Amino acid sequence: MRDKSIKKFIIILVVIVMAIVLASTLAGCRQSDRVSYNLSKEADSFNVVRRLTVINTRAEDGNQAILFQMTGNFSLKNSEENELEVIGENDDGEYYKHFVYISRDISYIVEDLDSTSVNKHKFEINYNPEMIVPVEVTTID
Repeated sequence: MRDKSIKKFIIILVVIVMAIVLASTLAGCRQSDRVSYNLSKEADSFNVVRRLTVINTRAEDGNQAILFQMTGNFSLKNSEENELEVIGENDDGEYYKHFVYISRDISYIVEDLDSTSVNKHKFEINYNPEMIVPVEVTTID
């Protein structure tokens, strides 16, 4: 019986701590931070049409040269190896991944081409309860 009480206490404690952390995080957010987060989440969910342009800022003739350009629904991630990972979704639901090496002379610009309607107040947090506290809950009558 004591083990079940301890498990319930731990679960309640974890939920309270998570609620406090979430409330303190949101209380300090500016409106622009919330909107930026929501826009990024929409783009990472492949809901925003973007254009990626990769530029060689030091071409031999002194002019900038466009090395690569793509338009579509894709997410971007900078890796630790100075690579820009471009993960996208095609119209048929197939996914792809491109890598762009970023150096001192190679840069990129990303433009959101769609106007995106996001709610500045809405956010979503997903937790996997099994990762927080692996507990088996049983009911005793």
